[in-house]
Amino acid sequence: MSETVLVLLAGVAAGALNAIGGGGTFVALPALVAAGLSPVTANASSTVALVPGSVASAWVYRRDLAPVGDTSTWALTAVSVIGGGLGAGLLLVLPAVSFDAAVPWLLAFATVVLAFGRRVSRAVSEARGRAVGMSPRAVLAGQFLLAVYGGYFGGAVGIMMLAVWSIGLGLDTSTGNPMRVAQITAIYLSATGLFLIASDALGAPRLLAAMLAGAVAGGVAGAWIARRLPAWLLRGVILTTAVTMTVLYFLRG
Repeated sequence: MSETVLVLLAGVAAGALNAIGGGGTFVALPALVAAGLSPVTANASSTVALVPGSVASAWVYRRDLAPVGDTSTWALTAVSVIGGGLGAGLLLVLPAVSFDAAVPWLLAFATVVLAFGRRVSRAVSEARGRAVGMSPRAVLAGQFLLAVYGGYFGGAVGIMMLAVWSIGLGLDTSTGNPMRVAQITAIYLSATGLFLIASDALGAPRLLAAMLAGAVAGGVAGAWIARRLPAWLLRGVILTTAVTMTVLYFLRG
C-alpha cells in the first residue's frame, strides 16, 4: 500500500473518530510519521489536515448544538480560539514530548469521569440538597486549559472536554457531543492559522491533501452516523473510544 493511500485511509478514520467520539489525532499522527514526517511536522500537518473534516462535522451538527451550562457559546468559542492559538505557539517552541508522560494519565482520568461523572454529580447534588454546577467562569477557565492542550497536541482533547462537562455540569455525553465538535473545530482553526504561517506543515503537500480529503469524507460520514445513533449507543461508542485511546496511549508510552 502506498504512503498516499495509507494517509488517505488514516484521514477517513481520523475524521470519523473526531465526529463520533474523538481520538482522531491518534490515527492521523502515527500515519504521517510512518510516511516520513518528523513528529512536530506531523503534529502540525495533522491539525491542518483535520480542520476541514471538523468543519464539515460541525456543519452537520449545527442544529444539534446545546449550550454548556450557563456559559455563553460565543465566549466558549472565543476561549477555544485563543487557547488553541497559544497551544500551537507552544508546539513550535517547546519539545514535542513535553506532555507524553502526562497524556495517558489525563486520558485515564477523563475516561473514569466519562463513565461515572454524571452519577457522581447526581450523588453529590443529592447530598448537598442542590445541584452541582461549574460557574461560567470556571467552565471558561477549564476550556482555556483544554484549548491550549488541543493546540499543542490535541490527542483526545474532545474526550477530556466531555469529561469536564460531565462531572462539572452533569452534561450528558450525547447532548454535549455536537458542542465538543464545534469547540474542537475552533481550536483547530486557530492552531492551523499559526501552523500555516510559522511551521513547515505544507512541506509535504501530497500527504497533506490525501489526509485532508479523507478527513472531510470521514467527518461528514461520522457526524451523519452519530446523529442517527440512539443516545445510549452514542454514549457507549464515546466511552469505548475513550477506553481504547487510553489503553493505546499507555501502550505507546
